[in-house]
Amino acid sequence: MTQRRYASDIPDQSGRTAVVTGANSGIGLITARELARHGARVLLACRDERRGKEAASRIRGAVPDADVEFAALDLADLSSVREFAEAYTPDRLDLLINNAGVMALPYGRTADGFETQFGVNHLGHFALTGLLLPKLLGTPGARVVSVSSAVHALSNIDMGDLNSERNYRRWIAYGRSKTANLLFIHELARRTAAIGSALVAAAAHPGYASTNLQTAGVRMENRRVAERVIELGNRIIAQPASTGALPTLYAATAPGVRPDSFTGPRLLGWRGAPAPSWRAGWTLNDVASERLWVASEQLTGVTFAGLGI
Repeated sequence: MTQRRYASDIPDQSGRTAVVTGANSGIGLITARELARHGARVLLACRDERRGKEAASRIRGAVPDADVEFAALDLADLSSVREFAEAYTPDRLDLLINNAGVMALPYGRTADGFETQFGVNHLGHFALTGLLLPKLLGTPGARVVSVSSAVHALSNIDMGDLNSERNYRRWIAYGRSKTANLLFIHELARRTAAIGSALVAAAAHPGYASTNLQTAGVRMENRRVAERVIELGNRIIAQPASTGALPTLYAATAPGVRPDSFTGPRLLGWRGAPAPSWRAGWTLNDVASERLWVASEQLTGVTFAGLGI
């Protein structure tokens, strides 16, 4: 399957409703655009209103009949997550694409006091999924797709230090947050199977794709040289965001996607068309996924009604 062939072979999404977090740029923007191109109604769940509305306009420019709308969502603030879920009015939710994320930031905390990468990349999406779960369970053929990373291989989670308070290393913290994404999908798939639900919980990663995610951390610290080096790598080595979005689109729309699958680029997990991706064994550990689930419910105050085991 070629890259272009899958992008053009996305099944008709007419009548389906999708929420894409972080849809104002990069992979999220491409994902939202292509879902809209194939007929889905897409809600762009973004933190920045101006950028979110600009993204909606850009999609309409590329797809004149696109049904897209901006909705405010700040994953670094659980009150915003709750407000988003409470304001979600459609009677169905076919696709929840947990795409937004931050990478290798200097140490910081969310509005609720969580380490930023763990709070945004995992806890915010955990809470969002839990709050929208009734809509998902009530929609035949619904899917949840979480965007992880090959960098999850840097580290397993540390249940004794989920907020990396003892020894913060930005890339290790990022790897742990991406491991958490995979453990969340593993446990969600396990719990939905236990109640006989057909909801598909799957994960994807973009390989090395050129987005603004890589430069955000160094830009915050005004590290100009590092920023230029990363930008050069994005131009020379990385694949474009349009290709990096294909694994997410595949996990979200391709027939026969299995629960708890992990899709990434075919070529060494680095670039290319979507294919099954390697994942660290610790992301398939039932005990770890259940422990993280319980801790996440306690930290966020969000429980997944009907999925208790």
